Amino acid sequence: MSEQGRLFRRDPDSINFPPFETEDLRENLAKLLDTPFPEEDPGALPVGNYRWGVYAFFDYDGEPIYVGQTNERLRTRIRRHLTNQRTDAVAMSVLDPFEVFEIELWPLPEYQSAARADTAARQRLDALERLITESAIASSQFKAILNEKDPPPGRMTVEAPASLRRRIVSDRVLELRSHPDFRIARRSLVISRLAQVISERKVQGGLRRVLLTQAKRIQWLAQRRFDALGGAASVRAEGEG
Repeated sequence: MSEQGRLFRRDPDSINFPPFETEDLRENLAKLLDTPFPEEDPGALPVGNYRWGVYAFFDYDGEPIYVGQTNERLRTRIRRHLTNQRTDAVAMSVLDPFEVFEIELWPLPEYQSAARADTAARQRLDALERLITESAIASSQFKAILNEKDPPPGRMTVEAPASLRRRIVSDRVLELRSHPDFRIARRSLVISRLAQVISERKVQGGLRRVLLTQAKRIQWLAQRRFDALGGAASVRAEGEG
């Protein structure tokens, strides 16, 4: 049976299953996290099973939007961000899972057996997060990403190890979400929630920086859309038909 036929045969009132876009995300995310790393070694550990590593999220324009690290398994941390909304970044409307189109992962296999308190492993992980964050900011046209906090400070410098980058959005979801008007509306919704959080709490400067960055992202996308449809020449004067 085709995917479309399978979906139509379901009764949404009596069967507990998530919406199509949520299922699609989970399926594609699982494929990414189950990919052997390195890929040329089919017997290698799935990339999501590495305990220590750094990850970055990219939006539909290839713009870096969020960088993080973990020492509890890449699979656990990334799924928490994108599928169960239990992270502060999602709860505070800093990160919108709907914006994530691609993920890049930098696992650290050499520390797979290291304890979470291992000083050398933690210093390497922090240094890698600083490197990836700096690279993401440098490549961003806004010179900013949506992280509320900066990476841990430190003097160690490292080179980026091998990474794996994949999209987690199917063609069908891409068709639904990539329209600029949909994305403008979605960003506007998220920034309004973030602004409300800021208005109701005593927050640190990081959240206000995220608010400013999101405002720049909305302005840029709205400007691009306006210009593409004719810009000022498309605006009618009063009395015109």
